[in-house]
Amino acid sequence: MLLHLSTWTEVEEYLQQSQGIILPIGSTEQHSPIGLIGTDAICAEAISKGVGEAKQALVGPTINVGMALHHLEFPGSMSLKPSTMILVLRDYISSLAKAGFRRFFFINGHGGNVATMKAAFSETYDHLATLGITDVRCAVCNWYMGREVYQLAKKLYGDKEGSHATPSEVALTWYVYPEAVKQGELGEPGRGHRIYSAVDFRQNYPDGRMGSDPSLATVEHGQRFYETAVKEISQDYQRFIDGK
Repeated sequence: MLLHLSTWTEVEEYLQQSQGIILPIGSTEQHSPIGLIGTDAICAEAISKGVGEAKQALVGPTINVGMALHHLEFPGSMSLKPSTMILVLRDYISSLAKAGFRRFFFINGHGGNVATMKAAFSETYDHLATLGITDVRCAVCNWYMGREVYQLAKKLYGDKEGSHATPSEVALTWYVYPEAVKQGELGEPGRGHRIYSAVDFRQNYPDGRMGSDPSLATVEHGQRFYETAVKEISQDYQRFIDGK
């Protein structure tokens, strides 16, 4: 059940059965010369829909732009400042909390979002307390860090999985959009550098990859990652709803 394809009366009826909602969140940023700029949001959205179907849970609109300031030297990348993102998340959650939602399960596709999201949750709890709402709970689930997903990535790619523009996430986007499969020769990726400014990132990771080889991705691999992630995260969602 997708929020944007529901009516308010359907949402009101849903709230009589559940106070949980899944919110996909990603980023709009470069993912190497062959990875899609929307990779992080595409992955989060696809998996969220799958989990929503499996658990009969409402799925909110995808938050497509995240905290990706370090990617802005690559054309097409977009970012929110951390301070802006905190307010966006606070307002998203607060709007839904006023309607009766109490359990917010974010399925995240971008590592750069995590610190800001946790700060946003703290600010949101404080804000909602001033409105007399003290029973809201938020959780972030990074789909790419699930135990079974991680094991599958290591089995398929070994150390060529890397940590950005990974073949696992690229494969998943190709499964969702097979018409968008890209080809291209890739040299050695950048490795081991700390992340500072966007200029520094571009200098150390000139084609956008961080130790990864996305050319190893296939549509078939993407289907395996999708099915593995949906199964694993469906269990995580249920535990969250159950308060475990």
